[in-house]
Amino acid sequence: QAKYLAQIILVGAQVVGRAFMRALRQEFAASRAAADARGRSERPQSAAASRITGISLQEAQQILNVSNLNPEEIQKNYDHLFKVNDKSVGGSFYLQSKVVRAKERLDEELRIQGKDEKEKGWKAET
Repeated sequence: QAKYLAQIILVGAQVVGRAFMRALRQEFAASRAAADARGRSERPQSAAASRITGISLQEAQQILNVSNLNPEEIQKNYDHLFKVNDKSVGGSFYLQSKVVRAKERLDEELRIQGKDEKEKGWKAET
């Protein structure tokens, strides 16, 4: 009977192991598909900026609570969030650093958009 019990346990472990590996592969494939979709939805320069800064444009907008790329609104929200998350007033250095990274990402996006508009204007003149 011990032999049968050991076989049952072994077969059960194999079934669970296969199911776990299948789920892991599916999760990896879904993660890769989502990353690819994010990369396709952004312009090449914007996608590169997301990879370099480690934060997507959408995440940066959520962190700074801005819906459009208005430099004044971005700066106002950045100043407020930076102050309230200052460690000297009981804030979180981690959150403060996320606020800084979000601001850097949005500044880079504004720079990219300004460059694109400048190139379009230059092409329209020629």
